[in-house]
Amino acid sequence: MTRLFALTLTAVLALMTVPARANDAAIEGMQEYMMFTEYEAGIILPEQIDEDVFNAVLFIDVRDAEQFAEAHIPSAINIEWREVLDRIDEIPTDRKVIVYCNTGTISSQAMFALRVAGRENVSVLQTGHRGWQENAAYKP
Repeated sequence: MTRLFALTLTAVLALMTVPARANDAAIEGMQEYMMFTEYEAGIILPEQIDEDVFNAVLFIDVRDAEQFAEAHIPSAINIEWREVLDRIDEIPTDRKVIVYCNTGTISSQAMFALRVAGRENVSVLQTGHRGWQENAAYKP
């Protein structure tokens, strides 16, 4: 009975390590990004969004469709934060992209995922849509 228990335990433990090994590449990518990225890389403040910046970037609202419909930054497109990697082909590489949510929390996760996926042109709007409404240097 003890030998059967030991074999079962060994099999269960072996299976538990499979997901960890499957995610090694993702973990390595995240570690590399975190080790070699400057502290404030990928962050933009609403006060930095003047007319020139506003006209040069693509804003992506990563909130759900209902929140987007209620209010959003003019010209922004809506790609929910959980979908940014599935819809990465819709995100340009030839210009600056600013992702935002209400406060910057969820959009930070979207930005991190995109950065780890190699999109260095993506920044997060610190303080989000609320901060843009209150402090943006330019609002059309």
